[in-house]
Amino acid sequence: MKIAVCIKQVPSTNEVHMDPVTNTIIRDGKQSVTNPFDTYALEQAVQIKDQLGGEVIALSMGIPATERLLRDATSRGADRSLLLSDRSFAGADTLATSYTLSLGIRVLGGVDLILCGKMAVDGDTAQIGPELAEQLGLPHVTDVLAIDAIDEQNILCRKATDNGYQRLKVKLPALLTVVKDLNMPRMSSLPGILYSLDSPFESRTAADLSADPARIGLNGSPTQVVRTYVPQRIREAIVLEGDDSQLADDLLNIYSEVI
Repeated sequence: MKIAVCIKQVPSTNEVHMDPVTNTIIRDGKQSVTNPFDTYALEQAVQIKDQLGGEVIALSMGIPATERLLRDATSRGADRSLLLSDRSFAGADTLATSYTLSLGIRVLGGVDLILCGKMAVDGDTAQIGPELAEQLGLPHVTDVLAIDAIDEQNILCRKATDNGYQRLKVKLPALLTVVKDLNMPRMSSLPGILYSLDSPFESRTAADLSADPARIGLNGSPTQVVRTYVPQRIREAIVLEGDDSQLADDLLNIYSEVI
């Protein structure tokens, strides 16, 4: 079974920098980590491979520095990775991103199953998985919290709902987005780390993918952010002096200003 896992780079700290012109997040790769929800998708893919055999491919669209995260994925059980990287991909919204990822899936020659994290913790849109499935014409299930059975033709899974869960049987190939209740991601092993250093890695540009320029990056993004900003953090200490009555009055005044 061939399984693709979508990996996204997200900031590892609260220091998020915005491009003042495009209103998009600046991703320099220096302080980035794998999107946490994607680690559960990767773990599930490796578990399925262990059960049925096959291959797990980590797929991402991002800057060249994303290679580090993809090699980390191979250290945790992926067999190889594919990075879609081109300056023309910059500023993509979820529609443009899902289109680009769909081209990556086609480069892989198609897959039996695509696993994605429920959402990215920086954007929180939860749109990439369903949009990618629609781009490829695949059935999909979101918010999967358990996989009860899987074979070469079908997958039986549980989808989280507000009141519990739904048990769904889906014909393969298909796409699932997963939640953190699904499993416990494994740590990188020493053999895995050694394998990741020389594991098969491919990088493709927009030209390699024969991507339509009108459907990638900012040009292919119908969602336009009017204004985005990072709140400024201001830390200021105020020293209060006086007796208990004076201190109580000062604190009450400060409290009234805050609320």
